[in-house]
Amino acid sequence: MSTETRVNERIRVPEVRLIGPGGEQVGIVRIEDALRVAADADLDLVEVAPDARPPVCKIMDYGKFKYETAQKARESRKNQQQTVVKEQKLRPKIDPHDYETKKGHVIRFLEAGSKVKVTIMFRGREQSRPELGYRLLQRLGADVADYGFI
Repeated sequence: MSTETRVNERIRVPEVRLIGPGGEQVGIVRIEDALRVAADADLDLVEVAPDARPPVCKIMDYGKFKYETAQKARESRKNQQQTVVKEQKLRPKIDPHDYETKKGHVIRFLEAGSKVKVTIMFRGREQSRPELGYRLLQRLGADVADYGFI
């Protein structure tokens, strides 16, 4: 089924539940009568609930309705918060000064509200000692525990 809203002559059902331009419920009417009422009011007949039985149609200005719907979608996108994941890469045999620098970066990212992913890179024979990486991660986790959670 199409996501496009059906308007005026595109509504192909014999009867609709009609809602007037002021929001008042008119009742169940034939589609021809609903189209005539909308034309007399110089407005459009818009299908707002196509899955209902009978479908619900409202008399309104369709251009204004489309504009307001787009504005709401834009506003909700603007208010949506992006989650940023920062990555910090470490080696198992890291110099103490380098460790402190990397730890400072992780703390800065956490204070800024970002999520942090810490990756331990093993090269060559380091791969035979995964417990070194595990210990490094535990140590880093303990050092930055005050700024976030694991």
